[in-house]
Amino acid sequence: MDIYQYDSPILFIWRSNLASCCRNQAFLEKGADSMVDTFYAIGLVMRVCQSISLLELLHICVGIEPNHLLPRFLQLTERIIILFVVITSQEEVQEKYVVCVLFIFWNLLDMVRYTYSMLSVIGISYAVLTWLSQTLWMPIYPLCVLAEAFAIYQSLPYFESSGTYCTKLPFDLAIYFPYVLKMYLMMLFIGMYFTYSHLYSERRDVLQGFPVKKKKV
Repeated sequence: MDIYQYDSPILFIWRSNLASCCRNQAFLEKGADSMVDTFYAIGLVMRVCQSISLLELLHICVGIEPNHLLPRFLQLTERIIILFVVITSQEEVQEKYVVCVLFIFWNLLDMVRYTYSMLSVIGISYAVLTWLSQTLWMPIYPLCVLAEAFAIYQSLPYFESSGTYCTKLPFDLAIYFPYVLKMYLMMLFIGMYFTYSHLYSERRDVLQGFPVKKKKV
């Protein structure tokens, strides 16, 4: 008997529900008037759920999720760097509207993707949900990357003034973190191209058997 037959769907469903429902419920409870205070309201919940999302990499490695490791690794790395390195470390950035926008985009994608993945694990499939999970990311994911890039851009003056993560090395060398962030900005868009290409190829494969109604002539 496959040891993942019962344990894996349970773990997957638990992680999926926790990572999507908790984030969306906590976010919606604050209302539209709390955009500036978004991070203070649900920042802890987002950090916990994003940390739990790293289990997806383990699930892919052991075969629970039939996804490719590298594209998902790039997506999760983007969020971890933006959330923990850029936003959490700079209190001034936490008050920016871009944080609220990022959380909305992330939650929109995860709400659909986790629901689709959860149902797929237990053998349930809906054509509309399949199409939505393979299509929603097309406009939202590039907007996520643009919002992440804008968050980095807005954080640069604060990293320059505070010297956060700047480190002196031997032989009169030093790591100036704003330069690291600028280099990461370029890598962010390169990674977006790779991930977008992979997701588009995956969408084409998944929707090959998607029912399409033909008009009668």
